[in-house]
Amino acid sequence: MSKTIKQWIGGKWIESKESHRVNNPYDGKSLNEYGIASPEEIESTLQAAAQAKKPFEKSSRFIRARLLAAMQHKIQARKQEYIDIIISEAGKPHTLADGEVTRCLATFQTASEEATKFVGETYAMDVDAGGRAFATARIEFFPKGIILAITPFNFPLNLVAHKVAPALAVGAPIILKPAPQAPGAAFLLAKIFEEACLDVNDEFGKEDDLIPSSALQVLFASNENASLLSKDSRISIISFTGSPSVGWKLQEIGNKKKVLLELGGNAGVILASDADLNLAAARSAFGATAYAGQSCISVQRIFAVADIYDEFKEKLISEFTKIKSGDPKDKSVIVGPLIDAKSKERILSWIDEAKNAGAKVLVGGDFTGGVLNACLLENVPSDCKLSQEEAFGPVAILEKVANLQSAIDKVNDSKYGLHAGVFTNHIGNIQRCFDELEVGGVIINEVPTFRADHMPYGGMKESGIGREGVRYAMEDFCERKTLVIKKSNL
Repeated sequence: MSKTIKQWIGGKWIESKESHRVNNPYDGKSLNEYGIASPEEIESTLQAAAQAKKPFEKSSRFIRARLLAAMQHKIQARKQEYIDIIISEAGKPHTLADGEVTRCLATFQTASEEATKFVGETYAMDVDAGGRAFATARIEFFPKGIILAITPFNFPLNLVAHKVAPALAVGAPIILKPAPQAPGAAFLLAKIFEEACLDVNDEFGKEDDLIPSSALQVLFASNENASLLSKDSRISIISFTGSPSVGWKLQEIGNKKKVLLELGGNAGVILASDADLNLAAARSAFGATAYAGQSCISVQRIFAVADIYDEFKEKLISEFTKIKSGDPKDKSVIVGPLIDAKSKERILSWIDEAKNAGAKVLVGGDFTGGVLNACLLENVPSDCKLSQEEAFGPVAILEKVANLQSAIDKVNDSKYGLHAGVFTNHIGNIQRCFDELEVGGVIINEVPTFRADHMPYGGMKESGIGREGVRYAMEDFCERKTLVIKKSNL
């Protein structure tokens, strides 16, 4: 039975006059309704964040670490509830939804640990003539201010965690606007924060060391009302994960704010002559199709050198045929539904464009119960959308290249530069790819879809600005301040 979910504003659950209904992308059934924040509620959110700013900034590392650990514990206790929400709202297959919650737990654990050791550094001043009169200098991190976090549907819990956990770790109030397609995980996280905040303040809090109940606020807003948040001078940082068109627009209207963008890509895979073909085929098929390819580091373009191409092609086709599509509740399913009908229509039009331009469908591209089966194409022209844009669907293209340098050039021939995967065991190949690939991460003997939650994550070119990964997001959420004391003053 559906219910209306209230907004978490100023440490209270607020019932809005308007609401937005979320539907299951697999069967179309209506799920819950979520309140839509009015301009007045948005103003209340901003005021509450501003009031929380100073006390939260001054809170101890100890109590922030306790808060994050308590949230991790409570997420673990409600793991199945999270899995069910992610399956029903985002259409993510059960095994992958389970994996997302497990990763979220690791994100909060890492943030709890980092909160206790996130300190600055010292450096010598007497390394040049002008610095000899000064003692050693010290750098410290200070939270920059209120963060507006805007998150996508495809990882409705862990990509939320990658913004919320670092913000709480550094003592920066954060206002979270989750994706309209799948906001349930974020609102459950607000409930967990509420409970953890009360527990930690009751057990460990002191008068001058408490977690403000509005350190985290979660609301849903229309695009028009959300612009009130992004344009407001009280917001210091906008952290956005989503489409390039929205991300670059946020940068335009940011007006002196620090804008952090993770905007996706069309990730490439390279197979050198010494590649493990069985491993590369299995991982490439999974990386291209898991969660219907709705990941910004999903495998999209695969380049194999000529002398292993034919053998690899047959292995890859075989692996694609093993990928199961269907009901995301089925634990054997890898490809669930695309998030909405518009996405399905777009992907089909891109496949048709490639076919009309001479590409060959090697496997898939048809449907199982309304779910698009994993699709592999060959000889897709470089000017087709499947080559140039982010597919965000269970589709990959395979291309023969003359040599490793040609493969590197092909990967770099893109406006995006997030991750690339390279299958080789030759140290020279590894170093060459690392040196020359224009991407934020080079993954060896694994697909670019791999990401560990503590590693720096972000891209080059139009893939975005800034880095996620707990420690790196914490740094992006802070200002560095330097203290230098002249020796005569000691």
